[in-house]
Amino acid sequence: MLCRGVRGATTVETDEREAVLKATRELLALMIQLNGIRSEDVTSAIFTTTPDLVAAFPATAARQLGWLDVPLMCSHEIGVPGALTQCIRVLLHWNTDKAQSDIQHVYLREAKSLRPDKTIVFSEADMAELNRWIEAQLDVWRGDKK
Repeated sequence: MLCRGVRGATTVETDEREAVLKATRELLALMIQLNGIRSEDVTSAIFTTTPDLVAAFPATAARQLGWLDVPLMCSHEIGVPGALTQCIRVLLHWNTDKAQSDIQHVYLREAKSLRPDKTIVFSEADMAELNRWIEAQLDVWRGDKK
C-alpha cells in the first residue's frame, strides 16, 4: 500500500464560519465518496485558505465528518497578486492501493479554474444524496458533542 495525495479546492462567497465549514464539508464528502476514502486510511490532511479567509479552521469540517483521529493542520496560502481569492484547499495523504491515475481530485465552484482538466460535473440528485450523507455525519458529530 502506498501513500497517495488527493487534492481538492473550493471557494466561498463570504468569510463566514458556516460558509467555510459547509464548503469544506462538501469538498471532503465528494473526495471521500469519489475515491472510497476511509478515515482510518488517511495519514493526515493539510488545509489551506487564502489570506482573506479567517472565520473558521477548515479542519473543523473534517472533525464534523467523523475524522476524529486523523492528524489535521490548517495554514494560509501565500498571497500571490492576482491569484484566486476566498479559496479553501486540501491535500489528503491517503494510504491506498489505487494507482495515481485512478485518484479523483475535486475542484468546485471558482476553484475549477485551478484545474479545469480535473473538473467533474455532478447532477442535482448526486448532490442531494451527498448532502444527506453530510447531514447524517453531522447528526452523529452533534450527538457526540452532547
